[in-house]
Amino acid sequence: MHRDEQVRPDPGLALLALYDTALPEVYGYLLARCRRRALAEDLTAETFLAAVQECRRTTAGGPVVDPTTGWLIGIARHKLADHWRALAREERGLRAVAEHHEAGTDPWDDELDALLAREVLDEQSPLHRAALTLRYLDGLPVGEVAGVLGRSRRATESVLARARTAFRHTYLRRTGGDPA
Repeated sequence: MHRDEQVRPDPGLALLALYDTALPEVYGYLLARCRRRALAEDLTAETFLAAVQECRRTTAGGPVVDPTTGWLIGIARHKLADHWRALAREERGLRAVAEHHEAGTDPWDDELDALLAREVLDEQSPLHRAALTLRYLDGLPVGEVAGVLGRSRRATESVLARARTAFRHTYLRRTGGDPA
């Protein structure tokens, strides 16, 4: 080793030493903001996984990371923001799939419709739910949806047509728009 080279401490070991004291802080930060235990637990796990990945980049020659509770809270903040952005994208997509309402309706109705649309999506078969999610929530073109589902483009177009029909039927039944 040359005199110019410095031995860098392993940030993974520092993160491991910090884990027991930082875990309740990170979890508490997330729980206070999202108010759902299961979500806070998931986001806490994602935070620590991201921290481990960042520590691995450091040991592979990346920028030096000094794991602290504040650093972990910063990662948690980004994970929560990512979750909120994904949720907003999902709601926009569900609104696009659902029937449009005539102008002049109360904006709160649209929010309730997005929530209902999410419930209706959850009621669909796994294949239909996957196809609709990939196409309308993730915004993938039909060809990419076909690749993800492992089907031909024509088969995927057929699945999407059946999925839209099933979704529309369930949605209208739940809103009273179609008594059948």
